[in-house]
Amino acid sequence: MRGVGVEPVLAAVERDFAAAVARLVELLRIPSVGTDPAYAEDTKRAAIWLVDRLRAIGFEATLRPTAGMPMVVAHDREAPADAAHLLYYGHYDVQPPDPLDEWKSPPFEPAIVEGPRGPRLVARGAVDDKGQLMTWVEALAAWKAVHGRLPVRVSILIEGEEESASENLEPFLVANAEELRADVCVISDTGMLGIDEPAITTMLRGIAYFELRLRGPSRDLHSGMFGGAVPNPIHVLCRVLAALHEEDGRIALPGFYDRVVDLDPAIRDQWQRIPFDEKGFLDTAGLARSVGEAGRTVLERLWARPCCDVNGIWGGYTGEGSKTVIPARAAAKLSFRLVPEQDPHEVGEQLRAFLAARIPADLDWELVPMGMGRPIRVPTDSPFLGAARRALARVFGKEPALIGCGGSIPVTATIHRRLGMDSLLLGFGLDDDRVHSPNEKFELACYRKGILAHAAFLAEAAKLRG
Repeated sequence: MRGVGVEPVLAAVERDFAAAVARLVELLRIPSVGTDPAYAEDTKRAAIWLVDRLRAIGFEATLRPTAGMPMVVAHDREAPADAAHLLYYGHYDVQPPDPLDEWKSPPFEPAIVEGPRGPRLVARGAVDDKGQLMTWVEALAAWKAVHGRLPVRVSILIEGEEESASENLEPFLVANAEELRADVCVISDTGMLGIDEPAITTMLRGIAYFELRLRGPSRDLHSGMFGGAVPNPIHVLCRVLAALHEEDGRIALPGFYDRVVDLDPAIRDQWQRIPFDEKGFLDTAGLARSVGEAGRTVLERLWARPCCDVNGIWGGYTGEGSKTVIPARAAAKLSFRLVPEQDPHEVGEQLRAFLAARIPADLDWELVPMGMGRPIRVPTDSPFLGAARRALARVFGKEPALIGCGGSIPVTATIHRRLGMDSLLLGFGLDDDRVHSPNEKFELACYRKGILAHAAFLAEAAKLRG
């Protein structure tokens, strides 16, 4: 297949784009909220939809059961045995749409609306991850339609539990390692710097997520009869959480920065040349000023430095009117975003020691791990990354930036550990896509260029031997 032209494939993508949008709309209509058992059947229906679509374009596609949501597994084995072998990964589950009253259109009734940069598709899952995974599904379909076969060997793995910590992914990878092993894993679940600013993500922060639960009195107490004489779990919780950060924004856990490596000067210099609009970035959040670790740029804080955030806090009486109690219990959820070389389990032990030194002995407490994902750094000298750079340059007319990502994609570390291969993070989302928020959207220009880029990448990958 080496030497087969990509131009007719790119032309086919352009001709078929309206139909590609219609197919994405069809998938987005399925409310596959994997985190909510009430949507279990709909979530499975999204998996079945993908199996049917992959079979329609010529893949051997199957639905594989797990203890939770099924895996979609597909293969195309028609390329020569010495051709490069790509594993494409995505997820068909989406976040809950709440709060519903903030949506301008129903979350599972996709709407195409005009935005400042052209038409956009608004729906839950539009960019995370249904729209992004459909960029490579459509590219594969275009190659099949034009040439009858793909220029490389391709396997596909799509899960339905990414939004709920991928509980059944690792056991599935272990049990099916030989079938799924390839030369590289291609993932589209990241972003670009702008609608015409392509990027490849080479660093991902990891995550360590916990729930902290405090128990004080045996029951809620009258604050007039006991106030000032007994410990209040909410007071203790607030003091402990406030102590997590130093005045300069650094995290106060002893040993926390021991494994944190400063950014390579060459990478820092490249990032400083990125035309990053800090004001525009903050505007998307309705804010005017950034905060964080002193002496670091916003991009460095987001991509290459760890952080800690309290994600939720509760305790006592929060209903209408007044109820003057000292609560028996208080709790909080908190997360750490970690950078390469940090170990989420080690951070958990550091946090446990930090809490033990600060929570009074007459309060019971427990720290419950809620999710762990290791950070990752992708080799920048990978031939597949080089192929992706050439493909993006062809489609966008400019060299892509090599960037980091503040979010976590735990599957990348799992795939590296269990299948022994690196991931190529080739995403087409934007900062203002409202991922996990009401009115999530995907710019149709990003969807179109994503399909074109994946089609061009297949041609470049065909030049590499497996």
